[in-house]
Amino acid sequence: MIRMQVQLTEEQLEGLRAMASAEGVSVAELIRRGADMVLAGRGSVSREERVRRALSIAGKFRSGETDISVNHDKYLAEDFL
Repeated sequence: MIRMQVQLTEEQLEGLRAMASAEGVSVAELIRRGADMVLAGRGSVSREERVRRALSIAGKFRSGETDISVNHDKYLAEDFL
């Protein structure tokens, strides 16, 4: 393994220490896992493909409501509560 130095905020380090303690691993192990997750996600779908997919479904579904832009928070709260 290669040793390297990184800078974290106090909140990041506190959170990582708590998580590491709860899982019984080192902070370094959590950082390695995080790096693996970033690298695994990088090669799956390009940003352009994600944008293309999102745009391809935009406008395909209708709720029947005509005030979504005004009351979107109300509708989200109803669905998630």
